[in-house]
Parts: sequence; structure tokens; C-alpha cells
Amino acid sequence: MLIETLKSLFTRDLLKLRSEIELYKKEDNIWKIEKNISNSAGNLCLHLIGNLNTYIGREIGKTGYIRNRDLEFSLKNVPQKELLSKIDETILVIKTSLDKLDESELASEYPILVSDKKISTEYMLVHLATHLTYHLGQINYHRRLIDG
Repeated sequence: MLIETLKSLFTRDLLKLRSEIELYKKEDNIWKIEKNISNSAGNLCLHLIGNLNTYIGREIGKTGYIRNRDLEFSLKNVPQKELLSKIDETILVIKTSLDKLDESELASEYPILVSDKKISTEYMLVHLATHLTYHLGQINYHRRLIDG
């Protein structure tokens, strides 16, 4: 039951991320930062893609994904169409990976320490869902502020 709920929430919010990136009227604005805004929508999008592909795709789905977290924040001017394609690919990775997970595995220890703590797979998945929504809100605000 929780796995289906999480798949639904990840899909919903990744589709919303896709919509937010698509809604930018000027593609260049995806990469703008101003004043105290330190991360562009593009970099937050890349960060979410890297995060989910690492912690769900690689660890649960065994995709072999290799993350370069530094690039998530340093890359600039990735075309809007490429970001949208990466979001679509991530939706598929999430669905495929979570389909491999059994409800009984949710209580098991997640294979990576998070903040030097052992946590359950269930905790990690809920954390990842809230992390996605946190940055999704930032992207929405960025778009309305920068792109008008």
C-alpha cells in the first residue's frame, strides 16, 4: 500500500516539476539567480534528478546510476528539452525501481547511512518524497519571481 502511494506521489510531483520547467517563458530564466537566490531552477531540477536516480534508482532499482552531485549545482544552460527528458526518464526509473520493492522490505535498513544514521527504507523513501516537494516549491517560487 505505501509503495503504491509513494509511486503515485513521486509521479505526481515529478510531473509537476516537468510542468514548472515547461512553464518558463524564457528558457534562459531557468538558469538565472538573483540577489539571495543561490540556486537556479535548472540546478534544483538537476539536483532532484540526481538525488532520486541515486537513492531510488541505484540503490533500490540497481540501475548502476553514477551521480556527480557537484555538476548538479555547477552545470548551466542545459536545454529545457533535455531537462524535460531527464524528468521523464526519472519517472520511469522511480516506477520501475519501486515495482521491485516488496512492502516487507520497507522496514529493512536502507543500504546507505544518511547523516551518519541507520534508517529504514520506508523512512528514506518518505524523506525523498518530502525533499522533492521542498525543492519543487522553490522552483515554483523561482519561476514566478524570475520569469514573471
